[in-house]
Amino acid sequence: MKSSANAVRSPRVVNIGDLRRLARRRLPRGVFDYLDGGAEAEITLAENLRVFQDVTFRPRNAVAIGACNLKTQVLGEELSFPALLAPVGYSRLIHPGGEVAAARAAGEAGTGYILSTISGHKLERVKAATKGPAWYQLYLVGGREAAEAAIERAHRAGFTALVITVDTPVAGMRERDPRNGMKELLGASLFAKLPYLPGILAHPRWLISFLWDGGVPKLENIVIPGQGPMKLIDVVAALSHAVVTWKDLRWIREIWRGPIVVKGILTGDDARRAADEGAAAVVVSNHGGRQLDGVSPSLRALPEVVAAAGGQVEVLMDGGIRRGSDIIKALCLGARAVLVGRAYAYGLAAAGEAGVARSLEILKDDVERTLRLLGCSSIAGLNRSYLDTRTLENNLR
Repeated sequence: MKSSANAVRSPRVVNIGDLRRLARRRLPRGVFDYLDGGAEAEITLAENLRVFQDVTFRPRNAVAIGACNLKTQVLGEELSFPALLAPVGYSRLIHPGGEVAAARAAGEAGTGYILSTISGHKLERVKAATKGPAWYQLYLVGGREAAEAAIERAHRAGFTALVITVDTPVAGMRERDPRNGMKELLGASLFAKLPYLPGILAHPRWLISFLWDGGVPKLENIVIPGQGPMKLIDVVAALSHAVVTWKDLRWIREIWRGPIVVKGILTGDDARRAADEGAAAVVVSNHGGRQLDGVSPSLRALPEVVAAAGGQVEVLMDGGIRRGSDIIKALCLGARAVLVGRAYAYGLAAAGEAGVARSLEILKDDVERTLRLLGCSSIAGLNRSYLDTRTLENNLR
């Protein structure tokens, strides 16, 4: 049997879908569906992917391209290509290397990594693992005191931006999770796990690594005063008491010394409000279709947000990115860069750091190939004239 690292290097692994297939093979169903699934009927999850079909390219042919410049800058930090790794919670359940492995792979690829609050590795260790930019994504889980302590730790560790996620007043209803026993997997009761044990035992490589890593990790970056790190199982309930409001951004801005990124923006009004509250950037995002089902896919919301931002803040986008051509379409519509989540998490699930590295390699090669086929020599040269957006615009009416 091939090792996981060799498997992701197979000539048959040519796109992110192939990494998804390997992830599905390695993970128990409950863990895979946590990563793969969305909220309720998964309408938004599907639309995030499908909407890219509504935008087609208008290439400039008979153009000779020499060197192709994929570099861009986000918040003043240079990236080797315009994609950062989005915050993915529970990464250490997906693979023991978790956030550390993903951050290291991002740094080796010359791009940035965003660490989720819902992480099993200490933020100091994650920051030390990467040579690239690192941002910290903040939930107010655990209360203000715990959040302020995490913000101070992030600053001391060298994180350069703070990402505030504003679309989680409660956790979305991800229907695959209760069906597949995700809560029972995380809980302490062996009896509750019994119905799901056959599925877990059918994935011995994951199970051995999970047990060797100590089982369900604690949330090392949510330290409750007098109690220590929060148990991972407590998160869903805690989110309902951790709503982020515009008022919260004011006190956060007072204690955080760097730029603030507001993630979860789908309307021009919220983009303008974020700018008014001092955000340096916004992320057009519907949380990967995992929160409110039936909202606009991110690509469709992007032009409205870009227009509303008016150059006051940088605009990033996530949701449905699976190919380099998806990244190029988002950039042509005004995004400075994109965040990729599942696209790298499938690689993490398949083979740890080697899988994340392979996912980034696939996307970066896709971006360069798409640029060359468009007859454009650089990321900076992209604009809306490279797209036919009539179908997208008709669907907005």
